[in-house]
Amino acid sequence: MTVLEICVDSVESAIAAERGGARRVELCSDLLEGGITPSLGLLEMVRRRVGIDVFVMIRPRGGDFCYTDDELAVMKVDIDHAKRLGADGVVLGILDAEGRVDVERTRELVELAQPLPVTFHRAVDVSADLWDSLDRIVATGAQRVLTSGGKRRVADSTREIADAIERTRGRLTIMAGGGLNPENIRAVAEETGAEEYHASLNTGIESPVRRNDSLFLGADPERDYTRYVVREEDVRSLYEGLKEVVNGRTTVGRTTAGHRPTEDA
Repeated sequence: MTVLEICVDSVESAIAAERGGARRVELCSDLLEGGITPSLGLLEMVRRRVGIDVFVMIRPRGGDFCYTDDELAVMKVDIDHAKRLGADGVVLGILDAEGRVDVERTRELVELAQPLPVTFHRAVDVSADLWDSLDRIVATGAQRVLTSGGKRRVADSTREIADAIERTRGRLTIMAGGGLNPENIRAVAEETGAEEYHASLNTGIESPVRRNDSLFLGADPERDYTRYVVREEDVRSLYEGLKEVVNGRTTVGRTTAGHRPTEDA
């Protein structure tokens, strides 16, 4: 089964993702910071409003992925909350000071999350060595890794993604993500052969509120008056592009092996 996962940080975006054809959402807050743990209220309301899988980001802050003991304790509490509020999985990742996957600490969290599956997030892409990191993630017990192949955009690393899938086959699910959009999804799907894909698809929406231009509260004045949402039509466009590739794979399989198609995006 081919899976499309959409990263969201609001109830509105989660509903749009489901309506557009996503099978799973990665629920975060503060996507402009790369995504951190969502509030309990947001998780509870998203869980009420969508029927697809909800995987919860477990990240106590922005910045790097090397955490203090106190931050690790926060992550453990957040995993307990996610389980209690009906999450279908969690998303996390820890690196050590040398930029390697911290197997021991990550394994602690993976075991705590059981029986929920764990996705190791794109901390892998900023790690010291992608290939070593994949082997270390397998050792943590995580079931899946989200990666752009060590580059900013997955469209620029399709060969690396294909190699990672081959290298970890049967041990780890490789989810391709990082700059995916309706314009490049077909090429990425064809060139990687991945079965899972992750996209953000955020669109900026200008605030209708009258501005007080004499001050701003955040680090960027424009961010005080802009919010970002996922639009159903963008998810559907991505889904349809992915579906074309999946159906093409199935058609080839039916022609050569003589069996009916079983895949669907």
